[in-house]
Amino acid sequence: MSDVAARVGVSQALVSLVFRNQPGASSETRRRVFQAAEELGYRPDTAAQLLRRTRSRQLGVLFTVRQPHDVGIVEALYPAAQKHGYTLVLNAMFATRDERQGVEELLGLRSEAIITIGATSSRQHLTTGVGRTPIVEISPRTRAAGVDVVRTAERRGMGQAVDHLVTLGHRAITHIEGGAMPGADERRRGYRAAMRRHGLADHIRVHPGDYTEESGAQAARDLLALPELPTAVIAGNDRCAHGLLGTFLRAGVRVPDDVSIVGYDDSQLARLSFIDLTSVRQDAAEAAETAVRAAVERLDEGRTADRDIVLNPTLVVRGSTGPPRTPSRPDGDPLR
Repeated sequence: MSDVAARVGVSQALVSLVFRNQPGASSETRRRVFQAAEELGYRPDTAAQLLRRTRSRQLGVLFTVRQPHDVGIVEALYPAAQKHGYTLVLNAMFATRDERQGVEELLGLRSEAIITIGATSSRQHLTTGVGRTPIVEISPRTRAAGVDVVRTAERRGMGQAVDHLVTLGHRAITHIEGGAMPGADERRRGYRAAMRRHGLADHIRVHPGDYTEESGAQAARDLLALPELPTAVIAGNDRCAHGLLGTFLRAGVRVPDDVSIVGYDDSQLARLSFIDLTSVRQDAAEAAETAVRAAVERLDEGRTADRDIVLNPTLVVRGSTGPPRTPSRPDGDPLR
């Protein structure tokens, strides 16, 4: 900074004001300071600035890169945090990387609160050593005391999917579950409850799976081996639906003429024109804003009571769903 000040012919204090965007320097002086900094290759030391502050005003985010919906939440967290005067520090979770280590790294970077997205570790394991640092979990696998939770009403979302298919005339509706993934258990429960509500208990079929394309592809191969296909399938998420759709199409099964498919998340994948997937929408921007707001309530407003915040999903209908197939194909061949 002293080199920049010497190049411009002003005090170091004035250069500091310019870089902190504080009043006290003319527009011409600001232009010359930034020009000199560019010529000298100078960048303000953000880490040093943080060390001088009493508070960092940073929110740590622990997230996965496996699910498009989770990535959408991360993108939406930036404007949500900026709106409340905070910045983000990101740390990714992988199958080979301990989630607790990720939290500890975020704390080491002076994160004042931690936001997790789709964490699969138990709360006790994830937050050991965190102390009083606020934790906000978006779509966790399990819920526990001591943290704020932002989640979708999964049962309601599955109910909307079943209602839509039943309204179209479907009865043989299969659900490909998400295994032990976040939200999967509630989605299973929602599917079963909705089928019973419509008097379709005898048609309940839950097929094992997870939140990957391969699980959807495997489920499609298993269903193709049955004497008869269901007329509709609700996948655990959009990725699973993508794998299901691709395998059906390669086998000559028409969607939605032969089988209707519904996904879950309404991620960017579902909106692609060549996929055109009906999907239960979880609003990433709403989840991000709600999570940041929960952290701000803890940090700036002194709230201590835990909150369990449930967001309402909506069904987005596209081209992958339609009325159930007729007893035979137009060419007279029997359906599988």
